[in-house]
Amino acid sequence: MRGFTLGRLFGIEIGIDWSLLIIFFLITFSLAAGLFPAWHPDWSAPLAWFTALVAATVFFASVLAHELSHAVVGRARGIEVKRITLFVFGGMAHMENEPRAWRDELWMAIVGPITSLVLGVGFLVLAGWFIEPGTLGQQQPEQVFSQLAPVPTVLLWLGNINIILALFNLVPGFPLDGGRVLRAVLWGITGDMQRATRSASQAGQVFAWFLIACGLAMILGVRLPVFGSGLLPGVWLAFIGWFLNNAAIISYRQLLIQDVLEDVPVRRLMQTGFPKIPTNTTVAELIDEHLLGTEHRVFPVFDNERFAGLVCLHDIRQLPPAERSTTPVGRIMRPLSELTTASPREDAAAVLQRLGHAGVNQLPVTDNGELQGIIRREDIMQWLSLYGSGEIRDSLPGR
Repeated sequence: MRGFTLGRLFGIEIGIDWSLLIIFFLITFSLAAGLFPAWHPDWSAPLAWFTALVAATVFFASVLAHELSHAVVGRARGIEVKRITLFVFGGMAHMENEPRAWRDELWMAIVGPITSLVLGVGFLVLAGWFIEPGTLGQQQPEQVFSQLAPVPTVLLWLGNINIILALFNLVPGFPLDGGRVLRAVLWGITGDMQRATRSASQAGQVFAWFLIACGLAMILGVRLPVFGSGLLPGVWLAFIGWFLNNAAIISYRQLLIQDVLEDVPVRRLMQTGFPKIPTNTTVAELIDEHLLGTEHRVFPVFDNERFAGLVCLHDIRQLPPAERSTTPVGRIMRPLSELTTASPREDAAAVLQRLGHAGVNQLPVTDNGELQGIIRREDIMQWLSLYGSGEIRDSLPGR
């Protein structure tokens, strides 16, 4: 995912993926052009759009509260969460490690829907303060809605949407919160996390294919309870099903990969014997003497025998060919202070996850500031292809 960082809360980095803008616009548009004008035919277009914008903003603040509750409880149970990302399907708390016990998984998973449910009920209670007692019994709901001001209108919608969010997340299919609850329960019963994850993942895939089938039916004009009918809603529902199906499969594979790698130290997989490139070596010299004719695509750079940074093929490509004979590698390298590093003693599972979070293909392996080697994504993939199960090998690229 790519986007920008919004800030930090409770020491947790809050990221916004660009895909969030899609659903933000769709929610705002559906409220401003559909729901709010239906409730309030007398509202002007600017008022409907402004109210919709406020409602969509507070809704995503509610989603953030949902994810923050996961992160806070997870940290209290020993599950490190350093970043939360809001994206097109809601939010995701990025766990640095898997739960150590089924109770940790249970509490971390269940707190999210509970938070959304509490928010939903709270919004409805606040909205109720603006409705005169006995009104609902004397008038049709449409009449009551039409009399509401913008604030109670927003509160009423937020209450319902948060309750729907809580119920949706409680569906017992991995990786939804309900699927994690199911995994925790099965884990507690069987004592086997891998088996529990497989069952929860399969439940998630069944639910995903149900959503895909419902979406296709809606596209064909079938009106379904709760979901309704129509081309765009059907496409959106099928897309959500497709996403959940992929997420369920990937989550299970990630667990299998972690099981294979968690006891494999980085020092067994890292590459050594790289040439030490002085900072004053020109880029042209690096290409002619070290890059051409070898499989190496990244090189450690040293300043007076001190590890200073890395230079890789991507950095070289960014430099115009005419400047390569006069530019030292020290000018285009990525300095050590900006690099994510690995320890030779940590397990490869943690490093593979770090590679993904950093968005790079290799990390320098250091010990007390001294370079020990370089661990590459392809080295880890090669280990998985040799020692992983058939399910893992089938999922690897270029198998």
